[in-house]
Amino acid sequence: MRFAVIGSGSIVEKFISAARLCPGFELYAVCSRSMERAKAFAEQVHAPKYFDSLEALAACSAVEAVYVASPNYAHFEQSKQMLEAGKHVLCEKPLCSNAKEAKELFSIADTNHVTLLEAMKPVFEPSFEVLKNALPRIGVLRKCRLSYCQYSSRYDKFKHGEVLNAFNPALSNSSLMDIGVYPLHIAVFLFGKPKAVSASSVFLDNGFEGAGDLLLNYGSFQVSVNYSKITDDAMASEFQGENGSIIVEKISTPQDISIKYRGQDAEPLFTVKENQSMRFEAAFFMKAIENSLDLSKYRAASIATAEVMDEARRQTGNLFPADR
Repeated sequence: MRFAVIGSGSIVEKFISAARLCPGFELYAVCSRSMERAKAFAEQVHAPKYFDSLEALAACSAVEAVYVASPNYAHFEQSKQMLEAGKHVLCEKPLCSNAKEAKELFSIADTNHVTLLEAMKPVFEPSFEVLKNALPRIGVLRKCRLSYCQYSSRYDKFKHGEVLNAFNPALSNSSLMDIGVYPLHIAVFLFGKPKAVSASSVFLDNGFEGAGDLLLNYGSFQVSVNYSKITDDAMASEFQGENGSIIVEKISTPQDISIKYRGQDAEPLFTVKENQSMRFEAAFFMKAIENSLDLSKYRAASIATAEVMDEARRQTGNLFPADR
């Protein structure tokens, strides 16, 4: 399958490296904001074609699928253009700035008979199936604490007065969109949309949401989602049932999972370390296209996650230009 990538950052490099491990993947083209950067990146990743124009990329009939990894605010327009050109789209998380855009993208994909999938890496890893299958073993679920806090490599520059894209709220960036979306999406994928949401946030001087908390009410149990781009987290995530707990060391890359029954020592469930975990989302995406897989549960999770984030941002006043 001939792929193009939109973007030339480190996440794109990681995707290309991982996807090349998948049978059938072919990197055909790259697209960047300038021809100079597009040409340099194409040479770096050994892509035969390069573009500095989305229109030219959309018109290239040789490209079958596109990986979109631009800043958050650009996901909607770029994915829309590729879908309308009849290309399958694997779009980085968060899929869009809000739920309205996400619903429109899926509608466009349906109209053009192409596949749209959000690149929510954890749900495509083999460890995620282990987690899902183990949940009944801990009995009636009562509480979950899903946490992802990672001190951004760009935060020090922000503190010294340099505001990079990662800390610019005008680009639909926030700690929730960039970091919190991982544990939130996992909760929604596993349990559906919550009955109620309560949100709180910590904002930086420029209006950027640096950290926050969500409390998701599911009736018989609740999920707390903790996230931050301005602190690190030393605690694991935990699913607590009446019989015991499932512990996940890093919820964004769930490769170390154990189960601990009440009063007993923890037992490992999954400890496989995978440096190229993005290959799983690439392989699933190609398989879904080739076999016309039913992706309704992935679509539902992407839309419901966007709706929860919309509500959380409404409660905290964390609004973007795209919302208007």
